[in-house]
Amino acid sequence: MIGIKSIASYVPAQGLDNYAQGAKFEKDEEFILGKIGSAFLPRKEATQETSDLCVEAVNALFALNPQLSRESIDALIVVTQNGDEEGLPHTAAIVQDKLGLPTCVAAFDISLGCSGYVYGIYALKGFMEAAGLKNGLLVTADPYSKIVDPEDRNTTMLFGDAATATWMGEDAPWQLGKAKFGTDGSGAPHLKVSDGVFFMNGRQVFNFALLKVPAHLRELLDESGLKSDDIDAFCIHQGSAAIVDAVARRFEEQPEQQEKFIKDMVETGNTVSSSIPLLLEKHVLDASWKRVALSGFGVGLSWGSAIIYRP
Repeated sequence: MIGIKSIASYVPAQGLDNYAQGAKFEKDEEFILGKIGSAFLPRKEATQETSDLCVEAVNALFALNPQLSRESIDALIVVTQNGDEEGLPHTAAIVQDKLGLPTCVAAFDISLGCSGYVYGIYALKGFMEAAGLKNGLLVTADPYSKIVDPEDRNTTMLFGDAATATWMGEDAPWQLGKAKFGTDGSGAPHLKVSDGVFFMNGRQVFNFALLKVPAHLRELLDESGLKSDDIDAFCIHQGSAAIVDAVARRFEEQPEQQEKFIKDMVETGNTVSSSIPLLLEKHVLDASWKRVALSGFGVGLSWGSAIIYRP
């Protein structure tokens, strides 16, 4: 069975002081930390492309797992909606070349945003098992600094640049359990790019998350024959501190259950498809937990929830 073996990441050291940004928009520290949740927003260098962020994350994964060789990689998926230059060719092909992976590798992109990691791990697992592949890489990199207007108070204080690389293969310590997915394209106007600039209707996105995510997680647990007590932690997309807190409260009234929703974006911001694997890398993979619920949601509108577990 193909599962999650290891995760590594790349978060640029340089970035923006969100307190300084907040001062420009007359937002105080309470708002920055309580609502936004991020004091610092990492930013790629002007000379870095999306593929460069991917390469940094994959190289960190190789360094963390010396037993994994470049020649052993069978499949590479890059989750991004902000690929290199104008998006053609696909970023995965550029990453394959920059990493020096074998030309027999299957490499392609998935054009999804904040739900992309959950979709991606299941897409890669299914692809690998159907084709009899051994080692796959799921890479997330969606640098919104390319498209965010620094004068837009609704977006410039939210997003940080980052990339992650997940090694999927056999004999993995974390297996993929039941998953559920959803799409509502009627909400497309709430999160979109026009003339190269990102637009977000924050109120509509907040309402969408609050309406869909808690119910989706409850349905997932019900269909899995589980209760919230059976879940050790919830790793949901770190859209903002306000969204994570609101989803937790709507999902479960008991404070001890709400505390299972991990919130960690102070130094990263909203990293789009990288937010969930960043949580897994930092809080889950080396923990003694047995069962963790994931949920990604955003642009599309699109959402996906899943359970990962230790066999």
